[in-house]
Amino acid sequence: MNEPFFALRVSRKHQLTPDIVLIDLVHPEGLDLPVFTPGAHITVQTPKGLHRSYSLCGQPKDQQKWQIAVKRENAGRGGSCSMFDDLLEGDQLQTHPWLNLFELKDQAKFFIFVAGGIGITPIMSMMRHLLSMGKNNFQLYYCTRDSLSTAFLEQLNAPEMVDHVKIHHDHGDLSQALDLWPLFENPNGSDIYCCGPAGLMDSVRDMTGHWPSESVHFESFGISKNTSNENKSFDIILNSSGKRIHVFPDCSILDALRSNGETVSSSCESGTCGSCRTGLISGEAEHRDYVLLDDEKDTHIMVCVSRALTTELVLDL
Repeated sequence: MNEPFFALRVSRKHQLTPDIVLIDLVHPEGLDLPVFTPGAHITVQTPKGLHRSYSLCGQPKDQQKWQIAVKRENAGRGGSCSMFDDLLEGDQLQTHPWLNLFELKDQAKFFIFVAGGIGITPIMSMMRHLLSMGKNNFQLYYCTRDSLSTAFLEQLNAPEMVDHVKIHHDHGDLSQALDLWPLFENPNGSDIYCCGPAGLMDSVRDMTGHWPSESVHFESFGISKNTSNENKSFDIILNSSGKRIHVFPDCSILDALRSNGETVSSSCESGTCGSCRTGLISGEAEHRDYVLLDDEKDTHIMVCVSRALTTELVLDL
């Protein structure tokens, strides 16, 4: 990311659920914002100075405001807590221009959307875009714990949406998870868009392995299946200078590099886009990304999410 940050003003912040807030962002001088494409996200600098990426969940053609929804992740690295707890209406939020790594291909004959938890955010912009184009050729399967934890419930029950939405509550019991196999057993020419926790994404991947790869699209948000409670400290060594940097359990390699004045490109910061791919010279990495192929894992690492299985890693920096 080489483009500079620019400020947007928080015009409204309100809770969608007990742990999810919806944040409206406007131009500080009242100017129009750029139109974005459905599925896009922005990277922001949180009040604590961390860089985090959030999907734009509003209407893509709305140039008066952008909307992001943030879930407070107690087991995260502090970015979502900072946005949830510290960001106030009227504050200036530093943001990068929008970027889209989960773009809707709106020429498909039908769209199957699968979302889990906060993964509904990019899909909201997709459905709003389709409806604005006069299209209703989509169906959403939205998996949440219960109605209290279901974001955008009012919007999803609106007359224009309700017939295209199936909300499933598992009440925290994996035995009550939605059975998606009947939906994916026979490829039918639809395009699938899935966003949510790692378990849901892995399940959809397994069930759609026989679908054409170009018809199945994934984005991931939220914390890794390996939480910070399981993280261990380790050191990274920069090969070019020999500089040693300690990585604490609640800190990512990317944030440790930044706090020590090192610049590494990044975008999604959830292990899905590949922007922070870094050469790995020695040491064994614990790969938590969705990008690297098996034959790349000995020589590369995604520093936004992955960690070390050895006491140190030597990076090609």
